[in-house]
Amino acid sequence: MLYHSIERLLAAPEVEVVFVVLAPADADFRKHDWGRFGERLAPLYCGGASRRDSVLNGLVACASAVDPNDWILVHDAARPCLGKTELHRLIGDAGGDEVGGILAVPVSDTLKRADDDRRIVATESRDGLWRAQTPQMFRHGMLLRALRDSAHATDEASAVEALGHKPKLVEGSAKNLKVTFAADLEIAEQILKDA
Repeated sequence: MLYHSIERLLAAPEVEVVFVVLAPADADFRKHDWGRFGERLAPLYCGGASRRDSVLNGLVACASAVDPNDWILVHDAARPCLGKTELHRLIGDAGGDEVGGILAVPVSDTLKRADDDRRIVATESRDGLWRAQTPQMFRHGMLLRALRDSAHATDEASAVEALGHKPKLVEGSAKNLKVTFAADLEIAEQILKDA
């Protein structure tokens, strides 16, 4: 999955380098041949206990290689099916915005709120609701400040929102799924096979 995620990002000429944040003791990354990506791939052995910690550590580790105004795209290795069209749309739309933005898809399912016994207590309106995806794209300096100030952020956009900004929603694709369960892996394999 990591290979496909990196390959998808580096297919965009606008992406100069992919920093891969790994656990400090990771030994598996070095076992694989990444030579195809050359100098455009840079492993950073600084991962943290949470997503927020890993991204923050990665931002600190790459700070000497980037400018505070450079755009940073944060992407999950668990999303190997990122489409070229969606990536270019994000770079174009969010890159033209002063804040930045994220890929997301509108919620299409009916939403139910449950109690502790898993009984439905309400049907929630899905109007205006979107499912956040990655990449999420913000300027290095803003994102670094946002994550330092948001210890409990579940994604980069929520940290930027906590600074008082309103990131842009850029329409993604349901194919950009997050591989979480075994069934997701089968779907991702089929999407990659068909690409």
